[in-house]
Amino acid sequence: MKTTREEAKENIHDNLVDNLQGLLEKNYDAEKGFTKAMQNAKDDRLKSFLKHQAAQRNRFATELDKEIRSLNETPKESGSTTGALHRTWIDVKTAFTGNDDEAVLEECIRGEKASVEEYEEKLNDNRFPPQISSVLTNQLSQIKSTLNTVKKLEDLEDNWS
Repeated sequence: MKTTREEAKENIHDNLVDNLQGLLEKNYDAEKGFTKAMQNAKDDRLKSFLKHQAAQRNRFATELDKEIRSLNETPKESGSTTGALHRTWIDVKTAFTGNDDEAVLEECIRGEKASVEEYEEKLNDNRFPPQISSVLTNQLSQIKSTLNTVKKLEDLEDNWS
């Protein structure tokens, strides 16, 4: 029989792991989404940017994987059903819009906004240990930077064609 304190510690641990697993899954989805967007993009500079973003999200996933393992837990190994549906939506949308780079950028913006919201929500609603908080805050900062860059690219896209 567990004491109230032991149960509370276990609940805190489980909540921490669940939050990290959710963000890990989100990064798997984002990596696959950027890869899919790269395949749909036409402009070589945009393809290069999207490839870099996919690599960044892979690095984020690796960092989160490491934090989950440090908590003696097994990290998830793939993304979510929602992420798979989003990539299918990207395929459908680009097929109907002539596979243009603007549609690709719009989907990247939508995905990055969702990532920013999720990271901010997790950071605001939870008290993470300092090491984990630092990792998440750094990742959030980079995602915000990517979002700003993608918005600028969307504005410039007309000049690429």
